[in-house]
Amino acid sequence: MKVIRDPIHGYIELDALTLSIIDSPQVQRLRRIRQLGLSNLVYPGANHSRFEHSLGVMHLAGMLTEKTDSVSDEEKKELKVAALLHDVGHGPLSHVTEGLTKHYTRQRHEDVRSILRKGELGEVLNDHGLNPATIEEHIQGRSGLGKILNSEIDVDRMDYLIRDSHYTGVAFGLVDHVRLINQMQFYENKLVLTAGGIKAAESLLVSRFLMHPSVYYHHVSRIAETMFIRAVDDLVHKGALNPFELRKMDDCGIFQMIRNDNGYAGELAQRLDDRKLYKRALYVGFDEVGQGVIRYRRNIKRIEAEIADDVGIEPESVLIDIPRIPEIAEMKALVKFNERMLRLDEVSNVVATLEQAHCDNWKMGVYTPKEHRDKVAKAARIFFDVKRTTKQFRLTDMDG
Repeated sequence: MKVIRDPIHGYIELDALTLSIIDSPQVQRLRRIRQLGLSNLVYPGANHSRFEHSLGVMHLAGMLTEKTDSVSDEEKKELKVAALLHDVGHGPLSHVTEGLTKHYTRQRHEDVRSILRKGELGEVLNDHGLNPATIEEHIQGRSGLGKILNSEIDVDRMDYLIRDSHYTGVAFGLVDHVRLINQMQFYENKLVLTAGGIKAAESLLVSRFLMHPSVYYHHVSRIAETMFIRAVDDLVHKGALNPFELRKMDDCGIFQMIRNDNGYAGELAQRLDDRKLYKRALYVGFDEVGQGVIRYRRNIKRIEAEIADDVGIEPESVLIDIPRIPEIAEMKALVKFNERMLRLDEVSNVVATLEQAHCDNWKMGVYTPKEHRDKVAKAARIFFDVKRTTKQFRLTDMDG
């Protein structure tokens, strides 16, 4: 048994099995995958990795199962391994490249069975009698026990909110994870909250709500990540990068590839290195464009070319970023309340109001080099039929 020191949870114990898994190349790669993508361009301290997050999730999963009598020792072992490996399928810059990987390979970061079966990691699991298919089920939350890792309120969310808040310095990730874990239990084969955990769950959702515009969807991060995705996509289109290899790479490897490119990808890499990012020509919410704008997500490159043609610039000088409509899965968490099973948004007025609040935070962006901003802004406003509204000034509307 070894003990390591984590800045979030204190001392974390590692047994022979977890040490063997950690020493595998597949898990060591996670040390070189940044948890928050390019958020360090906004928050210089946001350089923490998927590796330390995985250790934290394993620690919290162990805390939960230790207090649950219905979980056998073998199941505890399986869940501990699944928690440690739950992010092993992430590509470079974590969620930044996930959409690209899914588009080309139809694989999500939770689809890890092929990773678990091969190489040194596969040998470790085999030596300890662990079935990769079972571990993947836990990671995907398809098993009852896996709900601890992947469900409406899980230990994955608890760790990343606290950890991301710590490393960005944003004081919104105040989650009483100890209270939450102590108020979670299995009931009728479902992971539920007891009434005593409602306030802690509210705190988790409010923290996530506040972290979204401040960290996860900060406009500078969105611009930089959109530029990065286009650079990687350019390599794929030119045949310089096999998208099936992307999940095996780390941040340094993919950055080196785009830096070595002599075309569009290389230009974007230089801008990212120098922090000479595209600027916001348009940055609006549903109140100005309506939710119907989501339909344009399927034809973004065609629209970019059309706007660029109207302005008389190259299509590569216009980037459009239309996020999905926010989904608040945590609202559906089950609460055991007065011997009844209710959804969290049915027992908490705070939670019930957060869905609309998340939609109010939603923003789409049209980005372009500074010298084209005014012309692109005019063309984009016409194309998207942007309504002019009177609204309160927000700090998030300022340039970064």
